[in-house]
Amino acid sequence: MNAILTSIPHTQTRYGTAFEQAMTPEVLRSRVPAVYAPGAHERTSRAYTFISTQHVLDALGQVGFIPVEARQASRAVSPLHARHLIRLRRRMETVALREAVPEIWFLNSHDGTTAYQLRVGLYRAICTNGLVVSVGTFPAWRIAHRGDVLDDVVRAAQEIGERFGTLATAVERMERTMLSQDERLDFAQEAYVLRFPHDRHGAMEPAQLLEPRRPEDVGNDLWRTLNVVQERIIQGGLVRRSSTGRMTRSRRITAIREDVRLNSALWDLAMARAA
Repeated sequence: MNAILTSIPHTQTRYGTAFEQAMTPEVLRSRVPAVYAPGAHERTSRAYTFISTQHVLDALGQVGFIPVEARQASRAVSPLHARHLIRLRRRMETVALREAVPEIWFLNSHDGTTAYQLRVGLYRAICTNGLVVSVGTFPAWRIAHRGDVLDDVVRAAQEIGERFGTLATAVERMERTMLSQDERLDFAQEAYVLRFPHDRHGAMEPAQLLEPRRPEDVGNDLWRTLNVVQERIIQGGLVRRSSTGRMTRSRRITAIREDVRLNSALWDLAMARAA
């Protein structure tokens, strides 16, 4: 897998759905109404400067970043002002990985609880999950809602794009790193603690996290181990015993903040083991 390759057209089929069509405004509005909020929540201060996410996406689109997936917090008091996450990819990508595509994860809200945030992510074509990269590898850009910061957001996205090559190098290191079964179990155990930090009664065998859901994930390298564990943790369905002895299944992670936290921490676990 080479880090720097020639440009890949947006319509390229090599990655299947990875270079899917950009989300239409209609789909974006139906999934994430907060993108089109007409103003900030009434509880924000006078110092808060409202710039709609729609205007941010328009500006990012002018420099080649297109939205391909989006969601927002479901339990917010006001859907128009809720925390929301937009995943973007470059229309013409110059950094290619064998089975993944670099992304920018853009987080925002209009209620004063979230600054503009931009983080590095990965989309793996054979998996439905996105994998956000830890701030230990790439810094997260946080820009306060103070003044006309639209140019700052665009500049941050461009700087992130310039570092996609470093991301490819990190994935290559994981692919080269082979783990013994004991090392894989140790990784799964640490990941389990991240997901269930208060379990102290042997509620689940961590080996569940290592069970691949597709043939492409069979293998002992660190990259595939990370992706298998990440999918198991995020998608849920893990059989566990409650503190009262009742058998339950873990829920899918849907909260944006928890999704980002777990992804970032899992990336840190993997990078600590990368050769």
